[in-house]
Amino acid sequence: MAILVHLTPASNAARVRRSGLRAAGSRGGGARGVFCFPVLPSYTLTHQWLRELARFGGGGGLVAVHVRLPDTEEVRVGHYGDDGVRTTAAGAVARIAALDDPRGWEVFVPRSVRPREVHRIRAVPQTVGWRYVPGAHGRRPCTCQGCRIRGGYGARRLRERLAHPLDGPPPPARILLARIAAAGDPGDPAALREALDWFSFRRRGPLRQLARLADHPDAGVRGDLAWAVAHWSTPGVADLLDRLAGDPHPYVRDAVETVRELSRR
Repeated sequence: MAILVHLTPASNAARVRRSGLRAAGSRGGGARGVFCFPVLPSYTLTHQWLRELARFGGGGGLVAVHVRLPDTEEVRVGHYGDDGVRTTAAGAVARIAALDDPRGWEVFVPRSVRPREVHRIRAVPQTVGWRYVPGAHGRRPCTCQGCRIRGGYGARRLRERLAHPLDGPPPPARILLARIAAAGDPGDPAALREALDWFSFRRRGPLRQLARLADHPDAGVRGDLAWAVAHWSTPGVADLLDRLAGDPHPYVRDAVETVRELSRR
């Protein structure tokens, strides 16, 4: 039997004992399942994900749920940055145990875990593991819009100490529209993509003025248009994304598929 560990908020412990682990995570084409990690000789490596997971709803602390699965159980194993590969539970344990640096690796069980497969639930120290990315300690943190965690512990002091060149509110919509107009017709792709990047920070925007860019000859502009408007509450966004979803260029279609998947999470 392969023994894996899953980390979950302590408030879930009673439900896990009663009903097992729900298939709440997703990976590899949207399949639902449970993320785990093998129980290794190193306590720190076994529970390496704890501090990172605690940043996303670990109030009250996390507990370790030890799961026993048949060696032949089909799972996926890989680094969090890729889709992983299919293998058996025993194969996943052997693959991770043989790595020189298994930090950031995970095992994905593509189903729920039944109550009888829960071996035990243990309290664990809440200071184990890495945060943000493996090996992040000692690196200068990035405070750009894409990297910083809004509302995170010490986020304001970090922004004040390490101000990013793009900090501050985006330019007003009228300024961005003026830049788009000045780019010409059909428009310089670099200037248009820069303006669209700023529009992506907004919650609403001038959709009618930007919709013409769906016909721009540069696929990068059309793809960035999808990213710019994807999270707007402006009426008509869904129709524009439907139009871009049928674009002949794969970059544009992939952009629409990605932003829609992110919106469903």
